[in-house]
Amino acid sequence: MKKRRNILSIGVVLIAFIVAFLLISKLLQPKYMTELEEGSFISEYYREAGNHDVIFLGDCEVYANYSPMELYRDYGITAYIRGTPQQLVWMSYYIAEETFRQETPRVLVFNVNAMRYSEPVSEAYNRLTIDKMRWSASKTGIILASMTEEEQFLSYVFPILRYHSRFDQLTQEDFTYLFQVKNNTFNGFQLHTEVEPAGALPVKRVLADYRFGDICYEYLDKLRVLCEENGTKLILVKAPSLYPYWYEEYDAQIREYAKKHGLSYYNFAEQTDEIGLDFAADTYDGGYHLNLSGANKLSRYFGEILVEEHGLSDQRQNPNIAAVYDKKLQEYDRIIAESMR
Repeated sequence: MKKRRNILSIGVVLIAFIVAFLLISKLLQPKYMTELEEGSFISEYYREAGNHDVIFLGDCEVYANYSPMELYRDYGITAYIRGTPQQLVWMSYYIAEETFRQETPRVLVFNVNAMRYSEPVSEAYNRLTIDKMRWSASKTGIILASMTEEEQFLSYVFPILRYHSRFDQLTQEDFTYLFQVKNNTFNGFQLHTEVEPAGALPVKRVLADYRFGDICYEYLDKLRVLCEENGTKLILVKAPSLYPYWYEEYDAQIREYAKKHGLSYYNFAEQTDEIGLDFAADTYDGGYHLNLSGANKLSRYFGEILVEEHGLSDQRQNPNIAAVYDKKLQEYDRIIAESMR
């Protein structure tokens, strides 16, 4: 009897230790709710997964420049942006792999700006994409492909190994969002109503080598094959940002790749007049990204392409979808009205 009580006591202590360990780990891990909110974008999708016509993949050139709400309002297209800061090509691949376990979109849109990067940029950017991903083979793959030389795999498995020093950096956000979360986007779109006209941009440098790295082509091939295997059409796009510069040599390589593999490629940086963009009014940060006005124009322009050239149908007559998106649009319009007062 005494032995049984001892075993029970050890079990209780062990369970208490595990619970305390997990709780402290959760407390110390950044919440990405009000500070560095871009780190929350990857996790918002899990509450919305399923039944999207279009999935966007890429960096800030997707989550700042396209509005799924306008795609639905104008064309009845259901879309979600799985964008994160500095999302590199291999990251997009593993996020796509994870997405196909949740749903099979008719179209997957990949922003090609990431092709310029052949190596991980920094742990900070890695964390904004990876920390909030759910565990799966895709998360394991994205960690192994993205880690810098200084990083350790176990620090992603046990975040406390990375964030143990945050005790004296905890803020109210860490306690408020310990067990609750909020949406910082509308289907992955980061809404900006501010206006900062484009001004002087950095000098356009001549590069020693304009060729994309082999690893970028390797993962672009993997992304293309993944879409083919799932019956999803892959579309390549370049957002109409004024900077970083998208060199003609970059553009030529993507056009050649798209032609070779029968893919559609749209360089919207060359179509700003047709889109109706005005970089004195349609950007919130001097021409790097579009604001709400610019994103609405680009979304309407691309939406017409998706309908006329790629056969996407109007979902507004589907009562189940309309019930969800009508509610989303009401909240979307409310937030816009409040931010513009």
